[in-house]
Amino acid sequence: MNLRALAAKAIYQVLENGMSLSVALPIQQQHLENSKDKALVAELCYGVMRYLPQLDKCISDCMSKPLKGKQRIIHQLLLVGCYQLYFTRIPSHAAISETAEACRQLRFEGLVKVVNGVLRNIQRQQPQLAEDNDTLKYNTPAWIVKALRNAYPDQWQQVIEQSHQRPPMWLRNNVQSQTRDQYLAQLAEVEIEATAGTSSEAILLSSPTDVNRLPHFSDGAVSVQDGAAQWAASLLAPQANELILDACAAPGGKSCHLLETEPSIKLVAVDFDEKRLQRVSQNLERLHLNAEVVHGDAANIDAWWQGDKFDRILLDAPCSATGVIRRHADIKWLRKEKDIAELAKLQHQIIDHCWQWLKPGGTMLYATCSILPQENKQQIAAFLERTPDATLVAIANQTDAADIGWQILPGQDNMDGFYYARLVKSK
Repeated sequence: MNLRALAAKAIYQVLENGMSLSVALPIQQQHLENSKDKALVAELCYGVMRYLPQLDKCISDCMSKPLKGKQRIIHQLLLVGCYQLYFTRIPSHAAISETAEACRQLRFEGLVKVVNGVLRNIQRQQPQLAEDNDTLKYNTPAWIVKALRNAYPDQWQQVIEQSHQRPPMWLRNNVQSQTRDQYLAQLAEVEIEATAGTSSEAILLSSPTDVNRLPHFSDGAVSVQDGAAQWAASLLAPQANELILDACAAPGGKSCHLLETEPSIKLVAVDFDEKRLQRVSQNLERLHLNAEVVHGDAANIDAWWQGDKFDRILLDAPCSATGVIRRHADIKWLRKEKDIAELAKLQHQIIDHCWQWLKPGGTMLYATCSILPQENKQQIAAFLERTPDATLVAIANQTDAADIGWQILPGQDNMDGFYYARLVKSK
C-alpha cells in the first residue's frame, strides 16, 4: 500500500467525516507491517493536522477550482504532498512522485496530472506560507486563539507554540512491581535514557520508544501515561479499604494508578462509552488488578449502583481536551466553539450528581485535560457557590494559593495541559 494514500484516507475521515485521528489512523496502519512505515503515516497525518490552515491555503492558491465530492480525498492527498515539501526531509522528487502514485492507487487516474502539477509548482516557487490572519498565523482556529488570549494574556503564544510540539513519552512506574529508582536502573541497562518526573512514580523518556523495548512492560512493570495525568492518584490519596468511584474512567490509566497506589480499595470504574470501556478491562488485566467495571452514566449513578456512598470520587470530566492538542492535533479541527458551553453544562450536571453520592467527609477530585477557564476554575467557582457543604482544598503545586484549583499549562515540566480541583464534603 502507498503510504501517502493511507495518510490521505485517514485525513479524509477526520476532516470530512469528523472521525478522531486516534481511530482513523490505526485503521489505515493495519495495512502495514513495518513499524517505520506506520511511523511515517502517523507523521504525515499529525503533520497535516498541525499545519492545516497554511497547507490548505497553499494548495487552494495553486488551483483554479476546488475539488469537491468524492474528489475531496485528492485535496487531502495534496495536503500530504505539501506537508512533505515544507516540513520533512523527504527529497522533493520522491515526495512528488510517491504522492502522484498515491493518486493512482486511490483510483483517480484522471487527477494524477493535477497532483503532479500543483506539487511541482509549489516546489519551484516555494511560496511563503500565509500568515494573513490568526488562524493562518498560529495554525489554530481563531476562536481558540481568542479564548487563550483572554485566559492567559501573558502566556497565550507560548501555549499555542507548545501545542505544535511533538509530545514527550511518559511512563508510570508500578510501585507494586519495583521502586521507580529500580526501574530507572532497568531502563539504563537497555540504554533507554530517562529521568524522574515531579510526581512520585513518573518517568520521562528522553525520546519516545516502542513499548516492546521497555523492560517487563507486558508483565505490568510500567504503563504509558502523561506526567500531568499521573497527579490524580496522589491528589485523591486513596486510603486502605475505601470505596472509590472513578467516574468517566476510560481508558483506565487513572483507575489502574489508584489500585497500584492502594491495592486494598474497592474501585468502581464507570464510563458511558462502551467501546472505550474495553480499554479499562484490558489495562486492568495487563496489570493484574481488579475493579468493578460498569457501563453507565456518571450523571445518573442511581440507575446502575445500589451500594453505599463513596469515600472518594475521581471525576475526570468530559472536556474540550484543549490541553492535549500536542498529542491530538485533530482536536483543533473537530472541536467547535459552541461545544464549550455544552461541555460546561454536562460537567455541571455530572459534578452535582456525583456530589450526592459522596460520603460526608469524603473527597472529590475534579479533573479535566482542558485549559479553558469555563471548564475549570469558572466551573468549580460556580459549584462552590451553589454547594454549601463543599470546601475547596488548596493543592500544594498551585503557584497562587488564592487560585481556584491547579491549572497545568501544556509544556509545564514537560507535561500536558491539565486541571485539578480537590473538594471535601462537610461531615
